[in-house]
Amino acid sequence: MQLSDHCFALTGLGYLPPWSVNAGFIVGSDTTLVVDTGACSLSAATIHGYASAGRPANRITVIDTERHFDHIGGNSYFRDRGIDVYGHVQLRRTEDEFRAELEEFHAHIPNPARQALREENAFFEGTRLENPNRPISSDTRMDLGGDCAVEIILTPGHTPTNLSIWVPSDRVLYCGDCLVNRYLSNLDAGAEPAWREWLRSLDRIESLKRSVVMPGHGPVATGEDVDRIIASTRAVLEQAIANGFSPTSRHASASQQPCRQTAT
Repeated sequence: MQLSDHCFALTGLGYLPPWSVNAGFIVGSDTTLVVDTGACSLSAATIHGYASAGRPANRITVIDTERHFDHIGGNSYFRDRGIDVYGHVQLRRTEDEFRAELEEFHAHIPNPARQALREENAFFEGTRLENPNRPISSDTRMDLGGDCAVEIILTPGHTPTNLSIWVPSDRVLYCGDCLVNRYLSNLDAGAEPAWREWLRSLDRIESLKRSVVMPGHGPVATGEDVDRIIASTRAVLEQAIANGFSPTSRHASASQQPCRQTAT
């Protein structure tokens, strides 16, 4: 999907149901910047194909918007081709964590016969853990050539490693899981201090004169939809802070159970 003169989105890439995940790319006159690599090498191959077609002579580089495997699972596909991957300096995942990700995917296969065949291996064919090789520790400007430059903005909260990529010439923002559209934001990677930090990141995003937002999950947002998803994310965070727990935690599940009267 073309979002603007320089900006493209690839939405609905495969992940654990009911979630899918988004990626995108930004095309300058010299460099194409890929935003996130999907959950596996097969997704990365799709992303790479579209990004290469955008301007075939361009050098390709990659940036990860955060540490979760649905956004970085395809990194190895790009690194195997000598392509640099930028990411937050704290984005360092381990082999044990990657194996746990595969086991979680395995556990979500509903049919026992399919589980026994380890069908997750089809989804993760050719995928291995690869962390970014180009660390980012502060807001950074990246020139892609011509009239296209991007600003990499630290927007922590969902995780400490979250980044957003702002394209001021096109008024397009790629924000990873700082914002999601039509999904409930995942607050379970942090607690109240992280949620307060997330609110400050929303303030940064809200101050930008953005017309299009590519969220980490869900449809691309434009116009009033952008204001809606910012407001809904803020409301979820404020409620979690007031309650002391996220809306998907076991505490929330317990609080939603019907009250039972005990006979006396």
